[in-house]
Amino acid sequence: MRLAQALAAALLAATSFSTQAVTLIHNFSGYQTTEKALIQFSAMAFDQGKVLATGSIKDLAHKYPHAEKVDAKGKTLLPGLIDAHGHMLGLGQLNTVLDLRDQSLQGALNAIKDHAQGLDPNEWLLGRGWNQVTWPDRRFPTSAQLDALEIDHPIWLRRVDGHAGWANSKALQLAGIDKNTQVPEGGEIVRDTHGNPSGILVDNAMDLMQKAIPSPTLAQEKKSLQNAFRTALSLGLTSVHDAGITEKTLNVYRELARQKAIPMRVYPMLSVDSHNYTKLLNAGHIGSPSERLYMRSIKLSADGALGSRGAALLEPYHDRPKEKGLLLYPEDKMLTLLKLATDNNFQVNVHAIGDRANQIVLNHLETLNEEKSQKQHRHRVEHAQVIEVMDIPRFSQLNLIASMQPTHATSDKNMAGDRLGEKRLIGAYAWQTLLDQGTPIAAGSDFPVEPANPMFGLHAAVTRRDRQGKPSEGWRIEEAMTPEQALRAFTLDAAYASHQEKVIGNLQPGKFADFILLDKNIFEIDPQEIWQVQVLETWVAGKRVYRKPL
Repeated sequence: MRLAQALAAALLAATSFSTQAVTLIHNFSGYQTTEKALIQFSAMAFDQGKVLATGSIKDLAHKYPHAEKVDAKGKTLLPGLIDAHGHMLGLGQLNTVLDLRDQSLQGALNAIKDHAQGLDPNEWLLGRGWNQVTWPDRRFPTSAQLDALEIDHPIWLRRVDGHAGWANSKALQLAGIDKNTQVPEGGEIVRDTHGNPSGILVDNAMDLMQKAIPSPTLAQEKKSLQNAFRTALSLGLTSVHDAGITEKTLNVYRELARQKAIPMRVYPMLSVDSHNYTKLLNAGHIGSPSERLYMRSIKLSADGALGSRGAALLEPYHDRPKEKGLLLYPEDKMLTLLKLATDNNFQVNVHAIGDRANQIVLNHLETLNEEKSQKQHRHRVEHAQVIEVMDIPRFSQLNLIASMQPTHATSDKNMAGDRLGEKRLIGAYAWQTLLDQGTPIAAGSDFPVEPANPMFGLHAAVTRRDRQGKPSEGWRIEEAMTPEQALRAFTLDAAYASHQEKVIGNLQPGKFADFILLDKNIFEIDPQEIWQVQVLETWVAGKRVYRKPL
């Protein structure tokens, strides 16, 4: 009898403890997308990192009478946002390299001169973010402009898209690049009228420079990733798909995972250029959908970017009729690399910007599908930026995911017409066309190419305007997303794109309590104001990991 009473008391105590541990957040305007609809709610209960229920405070307070209540004070609550295509190491390194984003040519040269004063002797001056398309003459800069600064450091500055770089003569000399240097396949060494390197290297030619630059240590990469975690969480990102990492960076991630030092969710894509690529594929997936580190995909870049004219086009560039862009791999090698991944049960995520690159990638994925159904892998085309109109239905036929970055459209809107001409814009940045045929869009930013702030992406997706409100009617506004579609692209469909929709992506019972609180309601304000919305708090697995300073 006493034993039975003791067991009953212990059970009651355990039940009470469990009930007491429940947290009930309420007094907010909540939104989440499901497979069928946009759901609104004003209260949510969670325990041990997972959602128990969503609904009203009346219903949940009755169901969980002993829950600890958190008053959200009328804010807006959304599921944690997911960036389906970013570069964590690059984001984390932004505070250690020179950021030239939005600079004029003269402004960039002034910033370079100032930055050099803080460097140690013989240290490389590294930076990124310049964009000649925004300069009056729209021409590539030259090494002579850097040499005129009389800086005694090798200088290497990546273009905003990461697909071209600008070097001074000292950097070119250290890399052994001169008039006789052979151009690597899939790259370009821009030359002057005498055949000398001008200082600009495009796509695979950048590897010649990269080999001369001291690579960061494991400790430096670890610090950069930790910087990136803090930045991402402060912007409301609870998950990032890291779009192309080396074996070295993977090892840093694994060490952080062992130390339980990853405060968000990371879904890395193994670069096909990684050392030991085949061996890593043979070793299989890393982690599981519910773990902070989960890797089961590879990244291959088929071509370059529009801004540097490296995107591979079916017809010549409208503003340079003799050029069609670059393929970064021979077609047969590309197929071999993709097949090696799928044979090892890996999802393939392929960067394709130009219509030729997209067509080739679709052809390869169709070939693989004919050999064996690829549906379970959920293959992705990263960017899917310019697509031949006749190729668009193939995304649906092959069950592909379009991994797209809304801010690319609003950043490229002035340049895209120059590069493509108006006719080819019909299949460019075609979000609504893809959605209408049932193709999921996994939204991201491609940071640090674009700012990491997902509010900028939500704004661009809905308005097709830049943050200055131009053009007022929206650029090719027929391809804009609805607010519900945009939210889903940054949450549930992004989670689907990483095989994680059963554990994150919305706040259905049983999923992780990953959510954010905002200062404004993105469904009620003027859409042009969405980019200004501030993240007040970020929660991962039921724990607050960021609070905006007062």
